[in-house]
Amino acid sequence: MNVNLRKLKKSLRSRAYVLIVMRHAKAESLGEDGDRTRRITDKGKKQAKEVAKGLDFLDLVPDRIATSSADRTMETLNRMLRYFGDGPKVDVRLSLYQGGIQSVLDEIQATKPKRRVLMILGHEPTVSVSCEWLATSDSDPSQLDLLNLGLSPASLAIFACDRPFSEWTVHSAELIAVLTPHDFNS
Repeated sequence: MNVNLRKLKKSLRSRAYVLIVMRHAKAESLGEDGDRTRRITDKGKKQAKEVAKGLDFLDLVPDRIATSSADRTMETLNRMLRYFGDGPKVDVRLSLYQGGIQSVLDEIQATKPKRRVLMILGHEPTVSVSCEWLATSDSDPSQLDLLNLGLSPASLAIFACDRPFSEWTVHSAELIAVLTPHDFNS
């Protein structure tokens, strides 16, 4: 993809509420210790850094981050917090590891109106399927098509809506962009 980040940044300035749904960075293969304890690879560490710097450039440092409690999401988050600083309120949720689409929607709706930028950090296929359910019909069809492929490691979807997160339901937010780490360093 060839994304104009300056244009994207400008288009998001006027939006009242922005949601970032992100898949964890590249992780190790499944080992003897099971899925939950998988860690991110060196490539994953680089991806987390690229995305964090990119979101900072877009003025999208989250006010709140809800993350799965799996090791790979926690490690992704900790790498990103190096660039976000102490600003984001972080909530670690087992439900974002074990649960499905409803757990994502619950986190969105539980977000207080004072929080303008929310990030959900989780796993496939839950993150991409949740995005498909959140997107309004007037979202860009080419961006919706990208979700059908699933989110690759450290990829994210950006949504916007003028209503507070507590009022978001199925098909209530416009899908603005689907980005990969590569989009932030091109």
